[in-house]
Amino acid sequence: MDAVRTADRDRYLAALYAPEDKRQAVLALYAFNAEISGIRDRVSEPIPGEIRLQWWRDVIASGNRDAGAGHPVATALMAAIETYSLPSAAFENYLEARIFDLYDDPMPSRTDLEGYCGETASALIQLAALVLDADEAPKQAELSGHAGCAQAITGLLRLLPIHRARGQCYVPRDILSAAGTTPEEFVANAAAQSSRHAVEAMAALAREHLRAFERGVKDLPVALRPAFLPLALTPTYLDRLGRGKDGMSSLRKHLLMLKAASRGW
Repeated sequence: MDAVRTADRDRYLAALYAPEDKRQAVLALYAFNAEISGIRDRVSEPIPGEIRLQWWRDVIASGNRDAGAGHPVATALMAAIETYSLPSAAFENYLEARIFDLYDDPMPSRTDLEGYCGETASALIQLAALVLDADEAPKQAELSGHAGCAQAITGLLRLLPIHRARGQCYVPRDILSAAGTTPEEFVANAAAQSSRHAVEAMAALAREHLRAFERGVKDLPVALRPAFLPLALTPTYLDRLGRGKDGMSSLRKHLLMLKAASRGW
């Protein structure tokens, strides 16, 4: 809980709405995500990062609850995987997708971006849903896909200053090309009109997935709402980004999540 509260406040707040007997497993998933997301910040070269990802692969593939002994997040994650029979393939695909974070290669295309979001943010939503209701969760795979894309693309837009400082470019080449720029120019010149057009196109893509999510969410079982609650913040984040701002007060986050948790979307 402390790890998620520190590293990922939005998912921490969402996890508080999970039933008490399942909250620890949901938090274990979010702590795992925070751990992997932060690898780039803790390594100076990609290879040590890949080694760390391989360690996680080995721990999860072992199926042994004690494989990650000494690492509290690994211990909690393995307990969640065992208790709720979470699919190891989802974690393997997640870790494979996260290799991209360690390098400065530009995102090739919109399809690749959506695939990356699907294997990371969408998979995390689906795994949390499996913990909450294993029977209903598989029926919401498409909804999880749209939710994860909307959430992840919005997150990438919020992290643009950090990515630019590193020389990273998550905006796909085809979107950049349509905006009249290149990955190198986009990273180097945030003020250029072509760069702003590319950011607007990314925001439009996030909204496209958000609308698809909102069309399907009316059929979402109440039991699965906690897995999707971070999406309650996405429209506000996008609106603020459109005005050149970022962030949101803690009170506003609480109110938006409370509304979605109690009434749905």
